[in-house]
Amino acid sequence: MPQTLHVVARLIARPETITAVQAILLDLIAPTRQEPGCLRYELLHNPGDATDFTFIEEWVDEAALAAHGATPHLLGALAKVEPLLAVAPDVRRYHLIG
Repeated sequence: MPQTLHVVARLIARPETITAVQAILLDLIAPTRQEPGCLRYELLHNPGDATDFTFIEEWVDEAALAAHGATPHLLGALAKVEPLLAVAPDVRRYHLIG
């Protein structure tokens, strides 16, 4: 049975853009959860650092993740959010091993 793909995507807002970044990221949740192959798509916010947002994702396979990367809602959100971030997004991919 093929392994699912887990993604942890961390985005750090500039302090003055926290509210705008949060709104953009929240708008991604509903359409992404409707995508074929999306098993989990959750947005976390660090209570100790208001600039820190992290998506926890699970996809059925690489193809589903690649399709997500080409969706208009993700591409549009990235175009809006990247200028508001303190650093480039840190996106990491994982396979479950235990």
